[in-house]
Amino acid sequence: MTNPSPWRATVLTLFPEMFPGPLGVSLAGRALASGLWQIEARDIRASATDRHRSVDDTPAGGGPGMVLRADVLAAAIDAAEIGQDPSKARPRLLMSPRGRPLTQARVTELAAGPGPLIVCGRFEGVDQRVIDARGLEEVSIGDYVLSGGEIAALALIDACVRLLPGVMGKEASGTEESFSDGLLEYPQYTRPQLFEGVPIPAVLTSGDHAKVAAWRRAESEALTAARRPDLWEKAANPGTGQKTPKNKTDG
Repeated sequence: MTNPSPWRATVLTLFPEMFPGPLGVSLAGRALASGLWQIEARDIRASATDRHRSVDDTPAGGGPGMVLRADVLAAAIDAAEIGQDPSKARPRLLMSPRGRPLTQARVTELAAGPGPLIVCGRFEGVDQRVIDARGLEEVSIGDYVLSGGEIAALALIDACVRLLPGVMGKEASGTEESFSDGLLEYPQYTRPQLFEGVPIPAVLTSGDHAKVAAWRRAESEALTAARRPDLWEKAANPGTGQKTPKNKTDG
């Protein structure tokens, strides 16, 4: 049953035509069409005040590139929030390579809320004053730089939407994945039973659910220790007083 107030993502961007993009197909697309969630892409240029619809200017102090202006972006944020219930404030995110890494834990929090307002940066960045004045939470999806925040916003929204009630076919799909318990997911297999001389591990076809669970746990631990020692250290030492990170991948 569709919620009376579905989860909604509002995206502020210079390229609204990029949305919903890939979010309009597959699981997210079907959920969007059925009203399980909504997306609104708003053009930042609509808040520009000059005849050239300027949104950027040269960086103070000199340097290459351009910077998104504080006054234009602030006006765009304010316009997007008109009519919003102040008692139901939603997260305001800025996709930025200098932000905190997006984790599965943060995605779960965002999916449980009303949906975020997401600012997609461009050029050399955003005037710090609007980040401070409008309380933007900087979020990164990886230690690399993209041309703009749109692709990162698509990734964040997709990660949230798949957790919404009714989107995934099986509830267990979201609980046995990488980062759901601080570990990488175990290897998966399916038919044919023999592929280029390599069989499916016998334990997976044994019918012994306890042995299957133990095998999967051992494989998850081994993969995490080998590929993500940072996650493994947290998972192996839960009494350190720090919350186990679910995903350090950035984008």
